[in-house]
Amino acid sequence: MIETAGWKDALEHLITLLAPFAPHISEELWSRLGQETSVHLQSWPEYDPSALEQNTVTMAVQVNGKVRAEIEVAKDADKAAILEVAKAESNVAKYLQEGELKREIVVPGKLVNLVVK
Repeated sequence: MIETAGWKDALEHLITLLAPFAPHISEELWSRLGQETSVHLQSWPEYDPSALEQNTVTMAVQVNGKVRAEIEVAKDADKAAILEVAKAESNVAKYLQEGELKREIVVPGKLVNLVVK
């Protein structure tokens, strides 16, 4: 029924969390997963803070103060790498060709602002 161990683990946690609110259907779903004991005898799932960590961030790219694109870069990317990705974005490149790039402002994890005159 379940193709991977990850899915089965996720469903078991979901059913365990659902059990106090919908005990009868939770018990039925629990038995269909092939479990022998009651879902109500299971321990509460443990909190895993590492599951919430993200390796990338989404940043807004502005040209002359107007948002022109959003980019996704590594969380620990340096200024040069962020600017390279921002300038490669097609909608941003279009505006950069219209004039001379005067200033590059990078707020890591938040935004990139390119000033063109």
